[in-house]
Amino acid sequence: MPLIYIETYGCQMNVSDSELMLGVLAREGYVRTDDPGVADVMLVNTCAVRDHAEQRVLGRMGELKRHKRPGDVLGVVGCMAQRLGPTLLERVPQVDLVIGPDGYRSLPELIARARGGERAADVEFKSWEHYEDVPAVRADRSSAFVTVQRGCDYRCTFCIVPMTRGPERSRKLADVVSEVTRLADSGTTEVTLLGQTVNSYHDGDCDFADLLRAVGAVAGIRRVRFTSPYPTDFTPRVLDAMASTPAVCEHVHLPVQSGSSRVLKRMLRRYDRGRFLEVVAALRQAVPGIALTTDIIVGFPGETEDEFQETLSLVAEVQFDDAYTFKYSVREGTPAVRLKDHVAEEVQGERLERLIPLVRGVARRKNIGLVGTMHEVLVEGRAKRGGLLQTRTRTNKVALVEGPEEWIGTYRHVRFTGTTGSTFTGQAATELVVL
Repeated sequence: MPLIYIETYGCQMNVSDSELMLGVLAREGYVRTDDPGVADVMLVNTCAVRDHAEQRVLGRMGELKRHKRPGDVLGVVGCMAQRLGPTLLERVPQVDLVIGPDGYRSLPELIARARGGERAADVEFKSWEHYEDVPAVRADRSSAFVTVQRGCDYRCTFCIVPMTRGPERSRKLADVVSEVTRLADSGTTEVTLLGQTVNSYHDGDCDFADLLRAVGAVAGIRRVRFTSPYPTDFTPRVLDAMASTPAVCEHVHLPVQSGSSRVLKRMLRRYDRGRFLEVVAALRQAVPGIALTTDIIVGFPGETEDEFQETLSLVAEVQFDDAYTFKYSVREGTPAVRLKDHVAEEVQGERLERLIPLVRGVARRKNIGLVGTMHEVLVEGRAKRGGLLQTRTRTNKVALVEGPEEWIGTYRHVRFTGTTGSTFTGQAATELVVL
């Protein structure tokens, strides 16, 4: 049986796409391996959001090519493949195939052609493609990503996603529910609904509120998460569905990008600072105790010191539970490239160095306040270090506990006994938490 090795970079959508690719190739007899040295086919599933991610992939291709034997295939798939297309074949001679997010069905054919010496690319957008008939091959049985929407129509000036994933389109609600039902029947108890602006989901008849209620009603599904939403798509209907569907978890990743209305306007975000704060208040009113995390970009073209200070003040005001913070990355093909007054790299770095301690300080103070409290957790697996189990609360807090392998995939009560500022240590109760 041929062996397939897939290395994944980027967001949860890429993780989900790697599972789809494994599903496509499993039907052709491929078996997954974690060792590129023995693989017959090596694929790198890529991210194009920041230049750093692309440079990492290019460097990694140089390492993987050392494993190629006669007849082996090395391919680049995903967003970077879509953005660069056939030019990747010219830049990296050892690459045999380049496939964008809508081309995974062509993997078996292109691999066969590559083995015959033909290098090829498939980066055509396919508005109909949702891979409905492809059973994803997932490593985790208890928790699963479920893609409900592909592409994006929002055209933020800094973002390459509309150019790498195409126009927004949503799966039919019945198809999503069928997939979730199959997952629940196989033992999955937690699903994360994925989309570029997931709460703008609409299949022509049903909106995101309908989807949350339908997925939350599937027998056996205990937790429903979603990412990443767009702030102004939290309609009253969606807020009510979140509040009234017990399975929906008390955590939202709410990308703000900047605390300055003027910067947000240049980013072509569809809200200003005041509207974002209104959304935060509405979420906290609808779902008491909700945890909020965010994305923040510093050094966007034209950002002044005063505008950066507005971002700092927003972080202090909202009190996010955590934040992913980035320096603005130039992406060729995006409108932001044409904006004037690009911020110098050293200024971007200095601002990031001021933002990160503020974000961590807020998170640390909030987490210290949770020490001593009890939480329901899903035991996800072995932690990377220390021989402990990694668990996660409904509010997306990670706690490391002692316990046997048999606990993986079950729910326990854990009392937080300490925190590093970002993760917790905990003492787990021995009894199961049952539905």
